[in-house]
Amino acid sequence: MKEIGETTMNPSELIPQHKHDRERVNILKTLELIEMKPILPDLLVWLQDANWPIAQDVEDILINFQDELIPYVRDIFQTNDGTWKYFLLHGLIKRLPDSVLILLKSDLERMKNTPTPDEEYEELEDILTVLLLRI
Repeated sequence: MKEIGETTMNPSELIPQHKHDRERVNILKTLELIEMKPILPDLLVWLQDANWPIAQDVEDILINFQDELIPYVRDIFQTNDGTWKYFLLHGLIKRLPDSVLILLKSDLERMKNTPTPDEEYEELEDILTVLLLRI
């Protein structure tokens, strides 16, 4: 396990603590993917706002997990957080290869065809159309 200062950290201690927590993000960049698996849902939280300073770096880390992200992304799609969905769709999801994106087809179709109020508010139809055309 990697260290901050002199303390060996367990996976939960590697989760960024604030939107400027580059120290932990830099440690995450050095880890093997297997070491980060336990904190995937916690890392996805940092994609709630693409304007946060660490959001792009966290997205760059998470894109390496590909289909392992799908259950956690589906959980997010079940929330009422349209802004989080917006940033996921325009960032991480858009970057997934088509072979992984197809695993989200039913979720994408549901949001396009029967959007919830938060999805309508965020005007997700255009990005959903683009994504669905890929699969």
